[in-house]
Amino acid sequence: MASETPPPRPPAAPRRGGRPSRVEAGQIRDQILDIATALFLRDGYGATSIETVARRARISKRTFYHRFRDKAELFGAVVHRLVERMRPANDAQLFAGGSLDETLDRLARMIVRLALSPQALALQRVVIAEATRFPELATVLNEQGARQQAIDRIAALLERHARAEHGAERDAKFAAEQFLLMVVAGPQRRALGLGKRLSEEALDRWARDAVRLFLDGWRGRPASLPTATARPRTGGPEL
Repeated sequence: MASETPPPRPPAAPRRGGRPSRVEAGQIRDQILDIATALFLRDGYGATSIETVARRARISKRTFYHRFRDKAELFGAVVHRLVERMRPANDAQLFAGGSLDETLDRLARMIVRLALSPQALALQRVVIAEATRFPELATVLNEQGARQQAIDRIAALLERHARAEHGAERDAKFAAEQFLLMVVAGPQRRALGLGKRLSEEALDRWARDAVRLFLDGWRGRPASLPTATARPRTGGPEL
């Protein structure tokens, strides 16, 4: 006689008390970070308290302190998660293949758009407004932000091409930092309200011309950008 199929097991009873499971612990951390991100970017670092985050997350302060040592560590986790979510999934491909000019052009167009994303701009506003009162913000950004990693990767790229083209070492880290400033600073200032925001077409033109100007300096050639009268306007007046 065929055996009977056993009845399905009843659903597990909800956990009551005790330590949360690994999944639950991850959900609590994500909930804290979701709420903290919204508060930091809307209200700023100084106006966001651990008490407010815990209350909005419906957890005790003890539960909060099991996961984060203090507000600076929480802000660091928020920055790290923002950076990871903004990072392109195939960012390694940006450095692969093509000439130095082509690679830097790809990087410039990607970097400038990441720097102008709503969350990147909101984070920049927080840091500009509160870094003087809270110097730990600069430390957090240096440790958790993507800037230093980008400098290191661009510097490595420049060093490889310098050895191939000139057979000599150059100050690639300094040059990589200047490259980022040339690409990001102007468009970001405009997007923050210090001038007219650049259109998509103007951003591509800005990125291309920044790469050309940078490479003229890196390779020791005089600048070859269009003259001021022939160059198309890319935005409002520089401040």
